Amino acid sequence: MNETLKVLENRRSCRKFKSDMISDEELKAIVRAGTFSATGKGLQSPIIIAVTDKKLRDEIAEENRKIGGWGEGFDPFYGAPVILVVLAKKEVPTHVYDGSLVMGNLMNAAESLGVASIWIHRAKEEFESDFGKNILKRLGIEEEYEGIGHCALGYADGPVNSAAPRKENYVYYI
Repeated sequence: MNETLKVLENRRSCRKFKSDMISDEELKAIVRAGTFSATGKGLQSPIIIAVTDKKLRDEIAEENRKIGGWGEGFDPFYGAPVILVVLAKKEVPTHVYDGSLVMGNLMNAAESLGVASIWIHRAKEEFESDFGKNILKRLGIEEEYEGIGHCALGYADGPVNSAAPRKENYVYYI
């Protein structure tokens, strides 16, 4: 089996990360892979905000925790030191699909480099709020973007779960 297919079969969500920062080289390679995702009509509607600053990372985690309704002290990013926030231009009809493909590329690229990942939701709610709008404003982003997801990255602190058996009738051939 080729390396790409192995990555696709082996990638799993990580729910316990070490605090160690991933290397700059790994981060840049993962982000670059996200920028090569397929997009509707090639419009490249998504953007990626790479958050490595611990203070901002923790603020985003706290906002996400509140939206998710979890108790004080819960980290919805499971300790991952890096968060890649994927957003896409609302005006583009395929923006949710485009951003979802970016998320897939980010997670698969991470797996190929030995970096663990997980998709965390609630980016839509975060970036509809003043909290998220202020982040975009600080970055000079003025267009209307919708949060698609967070790709939390880091090194796994222990083994990740094995793949669940594939369901019956997943594929129909005609």
